[in-house]
Amino acid sequence: MPVVEIRMSLPGDDAVLAEMDRRCWSELGFVGPRPEPGEPFFDATHRPCDFLVPVVDGKVGGYLRLVPATSLESNAHVWQIQGLLVDEWARGLGAGRALLDAAVQTVRGRGGRRLTLRVLGHNAPARRLYERAGFVVEGVLPEEFLISGGYVDDVLMGRRVDLDG
Repeated sequence: MPVVEIRMSLPGDDAVLAEMDRRCWSELGFVGPRPEPGEPFFDATHRPCDFLVPVVDGKVGGYLRLVPATSLESNAHVWQIQGLLVDEWARGLGAGRALLDAAVQTVRGRGGRRLTLRVLGHNAPARRLYERAGFVVEGVLPEEFLISGGYVDDVLMGRRVDLDG
């Protein structure tokens, strides 16, 4: 099995991540519209330093966006995953789990206490991955999104990062 290395994204990853985002977009994991061709991946609020990427055999195979949950000082101990994608060719190689483990270590290294994320209720593969990485359901917003004519729950999951396990 190939080795998955995790690193912070670089500005030069923009084109690869933008193309991957468009190609792998699906209603299973995304609420907004599919990104348009030529749209950059990085912008003023989506900076390279906010993303971890898995690299397999020298090729970027996905991303995880990791940012403070809010800008409030009283909430500075909480970080949030705001997007995780593993390219189709990198699935099954452990890239998703490696990204989550790296996110936990990154938040722990920054003095964080909690890591949260939101996932669409019908995204069973992602929910299983998060549960295996120690995340638990902390809340559900029933029928929060209308996707392709059906209502979908928004599920909040979280875990402590300042404890082992």
